[in-house]
Amino acid sequence: MTERIRRSYSILVLLLITSFIAGCSTTAKGRFFGKTSPPSDNVLRYITGSEPETLDPQLPDGQPEARIFMALYEGLVEYGPKDQQPVPAIAKSWEISPNVDEFIFRLRENAKWSDGTPITARDFVYSLRRGFAPETISRTAGLGYAIKYSSEFNGEKVFVKKGDKFMTVADLDPKPAKPQTPFGPETEFHKFMHSPDRITLEGDEKKRAKELEGDAKLKALVDGAELVPVKAEDIGVEAIDDFTLRISLKQSAPYFLGLFAHQFFRIVPQHVIDKHGKDWTRPENIVTCGPFKVKEYRPYDRLIVERDPNYWDAKNVHLDRIDFYPVEELSTMMNLYKAGSVDAFLNHTVPSSWIEEIRQYKDEYLDFPEAATAYYAMNITKPPFDNPKVRRAFLLGLDREALSKFRKITQPLYGKVPEGSFPDYAKAAAKVGEQIRQEKGLAPEAWDKRYKFDPETARKLLTEAGFPVTKNGDDFECPSFPVDRIAINFNTNENNKSVAEFLQAQWKRNLGITVQLKTMEFKTYLPYFKSLQYEGFAQFLWSGDYMDPYTFLSLQYGKDNEGGAGFFDPKYDKMLDDANVELDPQKRYEMLARAEEYLMEQLPMIPLTVNATNWMKKPYVKGMYPNPGTLLPWKFVYIERDPAKWDKDVANIMTTPDPQTDKQLEELVSTQKAAQK
Repeated sequence: MTERIRRSYSILVLLLITSFIAGCSTTAKGRFFGKTSPPSDNVLRYITGSEPETLDPQLPDGQPEARIFMALYEGLVEYGPKDQQPVPAIAKSWEISPNVDEFIFRLRENAKWSDGTPITARDFVYSLRRGFAPETISRTAGLGYAIKYSSEFNGEKVFVKKGDKFMTVADLDPKPAKPQTPFGPETEFHKFMHSPDRITLEGDEKKRAKELEGDAKLKALVDGAELVPVKAEDIGVEAIDDFTLRISLKQSAPYFLGLFAHQFFRIVPQHVIDKHGKDWTRPENIVTCGPFKVKEYRPYDRLIVERDPNYWDAKNVHLDRIDFYPVEELSTMMNLYKAGSVDAFLNHTVPSSWIEEIRQYKDEYLDFPEAATAYYAMNITKPPFDNPKVRRAFLLGLDREALSKFRKITQPLYGKVPEGSFPDYAKAAAKVGEQIRQEKGLAPEAWDKRYKFDPETARKLLTEAGFPVTKNGDDFECPSFPVDRIAINFNTNENNKSVAEFLQAQWKRNLGITVQLKTMEFKTYLPYFKSLQYEGFAQFLWSGDYMDPYTFLSLQYGKDNEGGAGFFDPKYDKMLDDANVELDPQKRYEMLARAEEYLMEQLPMIPLTVNATNWMKKPYVKGMYPNPGTLLPWKFVYIERDPAKWDKDVANIMTTPDPQTDKQLEELVSTQKAAQK
């Protein structure tokens, strides 16, 4: 999930409150950072970091929206407050097929929309079909492509039909059919899901003609056939009855249960969308299904949500209201917090210059490992970064140890998957790395430094690529490198700028190349980045959508992937597919680790850092945890008015018991535990 902060235009009331607060620094004179008194009413005041693009959960892919959506919408499961593992939500329990390629969810019969309309399995069918519909233009639809025929529907592909028979892969390559294990009630749709996979082709005639070139067998099979568009009804989502939902995947996907908590899989109200169309999210029209509903929305000022009495678990929602404020300026955030005008703010926002001082506030500052990475994508479809030697030169010409010391809250990143988030995967990756080292006949020291700072090798690679690096006194020069065409591209933000300036200085010093900086608002930056309009480098921050290494490795999966580098390699895709079919967790991790090593050899991006949470909350705010993605299930959050029960020494917040949160969580998961028995 992409992370960003975007400019807000007016928060006039709050800015007036803080207009007399000292600017960029403070001194630790007490236990707490500024005013620390619980609000008089049962309200949480939270800075989201940017004005949300929309209140439609299936469209954007940013973290600021994701946290708002967790208040307004719900799906089958929700992120657990501490570990981000899936816990029951509208689904009270579920069953998973032995091959981890089908899920049956049992829904709560008391779940309702905020207007009182009952929620049924058909709402999930509608929402997923809508999310994958090409006209929806969801930026996160690719997350669900493991669902059978979803990518084909989203890509406007066609089935091949001759007479009354659809052509299948078995018609191209006859093989004995794999025995199917019955899972759940047998229906006609389920039989369709378990029939041989149908052949799909590009819907666009020109693309289809290119697809058929060089494949005489496929071309002959298609000749004279009827081409039938893949429809929404073909996607592997089925309402068995009002409260039973079945989702069928095209292959095993051990990570998929955790993915159901993502905003793309949260349901949207068909009866409201049918009535209001694109205006359905306007405050006067919007209908939601989460623990809170919209009370007031003033764009670029505030979004106020209030507890929804129709929510199925309303009795366990502790807050009466949440006030979400969009703010971009980091010093403004800190001053609002110090003044007591807000109770918490989003991650990655304490300015580097404040870090050492803020760390003194051990009851408030949350600096935790995060399943999040920062890297610079390189546009490998355009020169000079279509040359692997150039890409590797810029990687080796960067001292990431120095970058992390400069940032103060990060660790250097030398691969695609962040270290520390997945201990079992790390063990598998170490084992695979040693195997590959021996296969390549490399010495241990050579293997360890292959992606680390090595400016001398970097300069040699640039010279070999046709861009000679020379020395002029104490400085290096690379006059033939096309600095007029390339740039470091990033979205407007103080921290993003400081990182870009640091890398600019590194490459000037180590390679003799001064790369220009180019910044823009996020709403402009994201399509510019994803459509590969940029030349050179583009900043990319990614926070894991679920707790599995695949959430990072899949960024470069498929033709239209999220990675933003123009990288597509069928070999890499197959390595990931093969890994996800493997049901032994350790073997799967080893296969994923081999895929990661292969990706790093191709090097479509420069890994920078493993991020940390870096945010603050008042000690009276309880039930809010720095989980690996800083994704906050708001129903657990409450205001504690007894100072004796306030959080103390938040370095231990994950292991310190909180009877209220722990009991609520145990009650929530008990239905699934009972179903498993």
